[in-house]
Amino acid sequence: MLSQKYISRLSLLFSIASWLALLVIDMIIILGTVNRIPSQISPEIPGFMLALFFFTLFVYFRFKIGKAESINFIDLLWRVFAGGLLTTLVSFLILFIFFSLRGKSLISNPFFVNFLYHINLGAISAFLISTFTYWKRLILYQKSKKLLKFWKFFEYLLLLSIVYSVIPNTYGTVGFNIIMATLFLMGAVLSVNLKWIAYLNFKQKWKSILLLLLVALYLWHFLTTLFEASESFFLVTDLSQNAFILALFAFIFLYAVFSLLVLLFNLPTSSVFERKLEEIVSFQRLSQSIQTEKKEERVYDILLESAVSAVMADAAWLEINRVNGSQPLILQSNIDEEMIGRLKSKAQKGKIRELLDGSLEKLRPNIQKYQVRLDSTPYRSVLVVPLLIKEEEIGRMILLKEVDDGFNREMTTIIKSFANQACISLENFRLIQEALENERYKEELKIAQEVQKSLLPKELKHNDKFDISAFSQSAAEVGGDYYDTYQIDADNFALIIGDVSGKGTSAAFHMSQMKGIFHSLVQLNLNSHDFLLYANQALSRFLDRTSFITVSFFLLNTKDKSIEYVRAGHCPTLYYKSKSKESYYLESKGLGLGIIRNSTYNNYVEVNRFTYEDEDIMVLYSDGIIEARNKKGEEFGYKRLENFLKSHAELSVADLEKALIDELYRFCEKEMLDDDYTTMIIRFKNSKKGNN
Repeated sequence: MLSQKYISRLSLLFSIASWLALLVIDMIIILGTVNRIPSQISPEIPGFMLALFFFTLFVYFRFKIGKAESINFIDLLWRVFAGGLLTTLVSFLILFIFFSLRGKSLISNPFFVNFLYHINLGAISAFLISTFTYWKRLILYQKSKKLLKFWKFFEYLLLLSIVYSVIPNTYGTVGFNIIMATLFLMGAVLSVNLKWIAYLNFKQKWKSILLLLLVALYLWHFLTTLFEASESFFLVTDLSQNAFILALFAFIFLYAVFSLLVLLFNLPTSSVFERKLEEIVSFQRLSQSIQTEKKEERVYDILLESAVSAVMADAAWLEINRVNGSQPLILQSNIDEEMIGRLKSKAQKGKIRELLDGSLEKLRPNIQKYQVRLDSTPYRSVLVVPLLIKEEEIGRMILLKEVDDGFNREMTTIIKSFANQACISLENFRLIQEALENERYKEELKIAQEVQKSLLPKELKHNDKFDISAFSQSAAEVGGDYYDTYQIDADNFALIIGDVSGKGTSAAFHMSQMKGIFHSLVQLNLNSHDFLLYANQALSRFLDRTSFITVSFFLLNTKDKSIEYVRAGHCPTLYYKSKSKESYYLESKGLGLGIIRNSTYNNYVEVNRFTYEDEDIMVLYSDGIIEARNKKGEEFGYKRLENFLKSHAELSVADLEKALIDELYRFCEKEMLDDDYTTMIIRFKNSKKGNN
């Protein structure tokens, strides 16, 4: 399949060849006529060569112009103008030759005259066909299916008119007149398709008018030249009687005239449309400012600049209230601070008379307009625009003009839209800033969460006489539950579980303090009573008055299978007796650390001791376990925990822990619990049996 470029070049080559053939044939015919020798050339041959020239030239411009990449409207008109200028120069050169040879015998030489006429014929034909193709691009801009079909019919009929140059002695017949009339009417219908004009600005419209006027002058000159040549000389091929050429002249002229009229009628409204376009662009800038700008001040700049441009204000300023109550931020346009101060002073003295009905309070948050009578100032109209975000006035914009009643209703509507959009952008800007700040907090909380996890032991100290497993999950990013173990010697271990009042970062911070105190005191090999007293004294210096920590502390001796423990307000430990398959809670009195911050705390410490047996189980937990609620509002509670342990006592500590968490999720029907929850499960065993 031939490419468009190849077809274009081939058609240009054929058009040049057909033009040369036409020239040679016409010269032969003239030679026979001058010498009165009967010509052996058929009368249809010149017409056929002319038709071939037109057709190949039509194909060339169809692919050269019609298939070219998108060209803007002014460029299209410039190309028509440039083609017409070149053709006019050729025509003027021929006229100059005729003028310079006036009175000489060469001017009456039919060979010479027809040679120059053929040059003019080729140039004018090229201009007309190329202009027709350019007009096609303008007409079919934003084409519809109906318009496209109509154009194709018109184009095919126009090509059909080329046949009349092949058939001699038919000019002036009914068929010729019908084709010409049909083409004229169809060209007139097509000439009303001028959608491209709406996309020209004021300056471009003036350029288009000038270019179209020149095109009309070209057409008048070319048509006059063809008819004068037809009347003055003997021509073998006469374009003034050619249906195709005359139809092109008529169509190109019609479209140029229609375009000129529409352009002239649109000129008065062009400035209005351009201003509307500027308003749209300004509105878009305000809308997009939140996405591109990094500071609120830049949004204020865009608002002030857009508003001044939209209403053609002579001066303006923008006042933005500061959050901390300091002096407002003031942005100025064509006005200095001294003049702003003078205007404010005169306004406060009652020199400004309100135009709109109602009081200032009644008008707000609407735009307020005033007529100004200010001595020694050039301004006579003021437009006050409040800037509101969530019904709160963050500032106001003041626009000034040097003429009376300078702000009409349309202007106030535009400015109100600008102000509203700017406020939306500012609100979005602040929301994005808050979102970014929240994202930063989330990142910091993630770090805090990692730090908190690092505070909990990765490995729980134990020997071959008991197994231990622990789990902790925070309801928020960080929590205040704590557990730990410490091996005092080969047979003695310290165990602790605690719960800081409250949640979040403060609880996590206090939990880290508890860890430090635990590791400091446990190394002193204190008994459980003294450990609790010293821990209360230490925490009383750090905890704020509203915070406290509940704790259960155990000293485990695996040699004689004894346990000593104290409870500081923490949940009672659940104990399971393997031999009797019974379970119960280790109740004892106790008060949270940090609640009483003096020596009387000693009265609330109760030390308990007991011995354990092999396969006994001890479950330490935080209140998030027993206080977990289902959708009915029921708590998991002590009884369910006790029943759970009885029914799953045969499991290993790790499996028992997992089963307990799964049971909690099933009970609550949630993926996350509402509180921090922590468990530490210990199973005592006979070391002679080995690890289970």
